Amino acid sequence: MPQDFPHIASQLGRIRDRIAEACLRANRPPGSVTLVAVSKTHPAEAVRAALACGHATFGENRVQEAEQKFTSLRVDHPDLRLHLIGALQTNKARDAVRVADVIESLDRPKLATALRDAMAREGRQPRLLVQVNIGDEPQKAGVPTAEADAFIRLCREDLGLPVAGLMCIPPVEDDPRPHFARLADLAGRHGLGILSMGMSNDFEAAIAEGATHVRVGTAIFGGRPAPA
Repeated sequence: MPQDFPHIASQLGRIRDRIAEACLRANRPPGSVTLVAVSKTHPAEAVRAALACGHATFGENRVQEAEQKFTSLRVDHPDLRLHLIGALQTNKARDAVRVADVIESLDRPKLATALRDAMAREGRQPRLLVQVNIGDEPQKAGVPTAEADAFIRLCREDLGLPVAGLMCIPPVEDDPRPHFARLADLAGRHGLGILSMGMSNDFEAAIAEGATHVRVGTAIFGGRPAPA
C-alpha cells in the first residue's frame, strides 16, 4: 500500500459495503453492480493504493490525464479497466479509443462518427455508453431525452457502434430516483444492459433503480487536490 494514501483502503471498503447493502435492499445479487472509482485529478499513487486493495475499474474525465496516468499502470495491472466519463471532444476521439475500455460520454452524431472512424483506424472497440441529459438541463452535456431513442438507433443501426448502455447525471436539486427510473426504462426499450448512474451522493438510490455501474470518486479518494 503506498504510504501516502492509507485512507483509500478503508474508504474503498466502506463504499463496497454500502453497495452490497444497497443490493440486498433491492433484492439484487451483491456482485451485480460494478464500482467505477473516479480517480480524476488524483495522482497515480492514489490509483496504486486502490489497485493494492484489489480494485481494478477506474474513471477519468480527461483523455490526456488518463493516458499519462494509466499507460504505465497497465504494465503491472493488465486487468485494469478504464472508463472515460467526461465530455469528449471529437478531436480526442482517436486518443480515447486507444486508451479507454469504456467511453461513457457519447452524446452527439459528430462524436459518434468520429468514434466510428477512430475505431476503424485503431482496430479497437471500447464499449460505448450514450450519455443522456436526463433532466434536460441546458448547461449539461448529454443527448436530450426527446432525441435519445433516435440517437441510440443512429449509433447502433446506422453507424454500427458497440453501444452497450446508458449514462446520466441527474439534476442536483431533484430527487434522483425518478430520473434513474427514466433512464432504466429507456435502456430497457433498447435492450441495453449497462446503466451507469449514481455517484458519491446518490449511488444507493441508483442501485435501487437498477444501476449496473456507479461512479464514486470523492467518497473513495477524498476531495480533489488543489491546482498547483
